Amino acid sequence: MELNIEQREVLSGLTRYIWWKDPSHSLLNPERLIAQVMDLGSLDDVRSLESVFSGEILRNVLQNAEPGWFRPKSWSFWHYRLKIIELNKDPPELPFRRYSAKL
Repeated sequence: MELNIEQREVLSGLTRYIWWKDPSHSLLNPERLIAQVMDLGSLDDVRSLESVFSGEILRNVLQNAEPGWFRPKSWSFWHYRLKIIELNKDPPELPFRRYSAKL
């Protein structure tokens, strides 16, 4: 994902959500950083994201999330918030890892 100056500036202020990596490394995978803020972010930080990233980009991050990027509560919230599903519908199953045990 190519970031414009404003998007990079906002994400630079949110790298603390990927505390296990150096901030410069967090910016190398903006989708992962966006997902982490969507999952754990404060209301102010989420609003900062929404001010510079379109609903289309946030939907794309959600729909291409890898297993473990979202917890059930935030997974449901964002499906409703981004109008991916209607209020009376259940969100899709969270992404999960599949293991194969071939003998």
